[in-house]
Amino acid sequence: MAEERRDPRDVRGVGAEEADAWRELVDTARRTVSDGLVVGTSGNVSVRVADTVLVTPSGVPYDRLTPDHVTGVDLDGRQVLGSLVPTSELPMHLAVYRSTDARAVVHTHAVHATAVSTLVPELPAIHYMTGALGGAVRVAPYATYGTDELAENMLHALADRSACLLQNHGTIAYGSTLAQAYDRTAQLEWMCHLWLMARAVPGLTPTLLTEEQVAEAGERLRGYGQRA
Repeated sequence: MAEERRDPRDVRGVGAEEADAWRELVDTARRTVSDGLVVGTSGNVSVRVADTVLVTPSGVPYDRLTPDHVTGVDLDGRQVLGSLVPTSELPMHLAVYRSTDARAVVHTHAVHATAVSTLVPELPAIHYMTGALGGAVRVAPYATYGTDELAENMLHALADRSACLLQNHGTIAYGSTLAQAYDRTAQLEWMCHLWLMARAVPGLTPTLLTEEQVAEAGERLRGYGQRA
């Protein structure tokens, strides 16, 4: 009798919703590498399904993740799915879920955003897409990775925002879906790149938007796109 082959998309011992979420999480994590937002195993991705947080495991290259590597914790950080150790940045992810309506979180070490985090206390309003993130993007003061101190600093920087920079570290953004969290991450990296390029022109200073202009853009962006 021929050996039965399991569909490689199947996730053993996990419900359909969690299985679908895990596949999307892996795809998103791999995209952070292919788009140059992380190198190696830096950065991490999570998605919330009910009261379970699926999260990338610590130290596993994203191209090696399979359905059998599903890793999940509850909102208190107790592991409820899988046997791999969750990302060391779990305190940040859980802090976001406990304090906001986030359903997905993306953390990267994007090079331009990390560079900006070493220069200023907040990203200057170089583009109207600042409004899509809730306003001026703040920089959370440095703290050792994986600590509660870093998670606390991040929450202060995220107040009324959907993304922030982490000083000498990288970015974190959240959204109602993985696609939205990723898009906000990419937009933040793009704006940081734009500002670094503009400020590098000798003898010229970039024109910045006012708070009122950013707020107006934010209002218009809330109605942007197709309606169901």
